Amino acid sequence: MRVVIQRVTEASVTVDGKVIGTIGKGLLVLAGVEKGDTEQDLDYMVSKITGLRIFEDGEGKMNLSVQEVGGSVLAVSQFTLLGDVRKGRRPSFTGAEEPGRAKDMFHLFVDKLRETGVSVETGEFQAHMAVSLVNDGPVTIMLDSRRLF
Repeated sequence: MRVVIQRVTEASVTVDGKVIGTIGKGLLVLAGVEKGDTEQDLDYMVSKITGLRIFEDGEGKMNLSVQEVGGSVLAVSQFTLLGDVRKGRRPSFTGAEEPGRAKDMFHLFVDKLRETGVSVETGEFQAHMAVSLVNDGPVTIMLDSRRLF
């Protein structure tokens, strides 16, 4: 699983002109499910996302997690994170999981995030979404359950 995490002061996702998910302070998580991902990959991501100390404490140091600041998560499926552009100019998405299984895995990922007690909003799987955000910092982190950056 590959994710891009952005610390935000607010974020929302709109489908067909209707806002379907919105958060205030928290994390926008763009998530792509890779072929072969398992529940272990999801657990790793949930642990990392909810435990990342990327919010400022009273001394201005990034020392607090989304849970500690009472923040929320807006999780948005994004298979294009698995795009491979090493050859040519057109991305190859052969590494992305097939849509049916990817949808199930994404929903399980969201369920696991919610089980931690964090408030979670979502986009709509396979919909054309407009994502708006105010990146706070800016702070943007990339995670891959199989690779270290």
